[in-house]
Amino acid sequence: MRVCILGGGTAGWMTAVAISKKIKNCYKSVVLVGSEAIGTVGVGEATLPHIRFFNDNLDIQESAFMRATEATFKLGIEFCDWGKVGQSYIHPFGDFGKASPKAPFYQQWLKLSNYGANDSCGGLGEYAYGITSASRNRFQLPSDGKSDLQKAFGYAYQFDSSLYAKFLRDLSVKNGVQRIEGKVVTTDTDEKSGNVNSITLESGQCVEADLFIDCSGFRGVLIEQALQSGYQDWSRWLPCNRAVAVPCENRGELNPFTRATARKAGWQWRIPLQHRTGNGHVYWNEFISDDEAISQLMDNLDGPALAEPKQLFFKTGRRNHFWKNNVVAIGLSAGFLEPLESTSIHLIQEGITNLIELFPVDGNTELDAQEYNQRMSLQYERVRDFLLLHYVANERDDSDMWRYFRSMTLPDSLQEKMDLWLRRGYIQKYEFGAFLPASWVAVMLGQNMIPSNYDPRVDKMNIDELTAHAVHMRNDIAMSVNAAKSHKEFIDSIGAASHSKPLRVG
Repeated sequence: MRVCILGGGTAGWMTAVAISKKIKNCYKSVVLVGSEAIGTVGVGEATLPHIRFFNDNLDIQESAFMRATEATFKLGIEFCDWGKVGQSYIHPFGDFGKASPKAPFYQQWLKLSNYGANDSCGGLGEYAYGITSASRNRFQLPSDGKSDLQKAFGYAYQFDSSLYAKFLRDLSVKNGVQRIEGKVVTTDTDEKSGNVNSITLESGQCVEADLFIDCSGFRGVLIEQALQSGYQDWSRWLPCNRAVAVPCENRGELNPFTRATARKAGWQWRIPLQHRTGNGHVYWNEFISDDEAISQLMDNLDGPALAEPKQLFFKTGRRNHFWKNNVVAIGLSAGFLEPLESTSIHLIQEGITNLIELFPVDGNTELDAQEYNQRMSLQYERVRDFLLLHYVANERDDSDMWRYFRSMTLPDSLQEKMDLWLRRGYIQKYEFGAFLPASWVAVMLGQNMIPSNYDPRVDKMNIDELTAHAVHMRNDIAMSVNAAKSHKEFIDSIGAASHSKPLRVG
């Protein structure tokens, strides 16, 4: 099995390093074709906790990775002005409180809220270790040696994606991946099977392979231009179609969270790295001009800009086929969902993980492709629904865009999820999907979607005991967070700062 990866950005090098590390005995050779002249999008700098397991499986040391990519820790995302203007909440990585055998803790909290016990018990966010730490700019690693509350949270990273690609490129080359510089000018496909036989570069070099992995970005050189997979346009649900991105100087404390602030025709991201802050404005050009969108972004930076704004154009959706014939699309060539919940790199990782699990062992890939397409379709559709939830669960009446979302017809899958929640606080669980129930709870409650009832099993629990248990839990979290180091101090202490030297081991 000869493998050719087309594209040298984050998706390409993530794919290359994973294949070269995890399934060495399943292929004859791996070649990555990329062009320095093409460049990459390079704005996806925030991640989900899944990236830790991707790195761990590659035996990547956390501190070394963070130094190389100017990374910071991420405990969640702060959403400002999404429910109502002036309100904010944090979507954390991890659960709320400690569940009982009878029901999740958020159901217990709903009962307390129903009985008016909020004055003594506080908001649900006070029972999430990640939220309390993020709001105080503190950080420590979850540890098995600590209490259940102190280890029941997750974390991800905020990093420079271009530096991450270079970091993985070095690892891939050490693993035997061959890199070829060049642009594709022609693609040869087999008339009978429809498979791609080879690609020819500007230099005249011909690259043949049995399996091609298309990481060529929005262009979809192989999956679309050659094989015409087709595209499912999701603009009717996620209509924002443009973005402008710019880095700026760091100012103030180094936050262990990403921020997404709603604007009149979209939203603005803020991602603090060690060496700079990444910023961008995602918007719908029907309600704001490009010039106004750029001006709005530049007027809301924390510090001086470090480059000229970079304009991006996109259409949300996905390919009809992620795997067609002998071509598998991963990354932007597979589809695009706006970066509201930092899912871009996660979807790359899901594509890679499923490909490794279903890696073809012979020339017959029809069943492998069918299973792969089903899995990835569910992943994209469930991320789509989760992103759309943020828009439709708003109580804003200050712009045409927000009024549009409040009156739109939703996908049946999302409407059902919202109806079940509003009726009794129930959250469906998925086998395939990036976000666990706690994430849905965070957004729904954060944007004022209050259920009319709660799980009746909680009524078996005494209200006074529930209250005392909740107060003790909240105090336990607060005390632990107060004892933790600041985010920046923790990065320095483990040798993860880009200016620090590696720690000695042993």
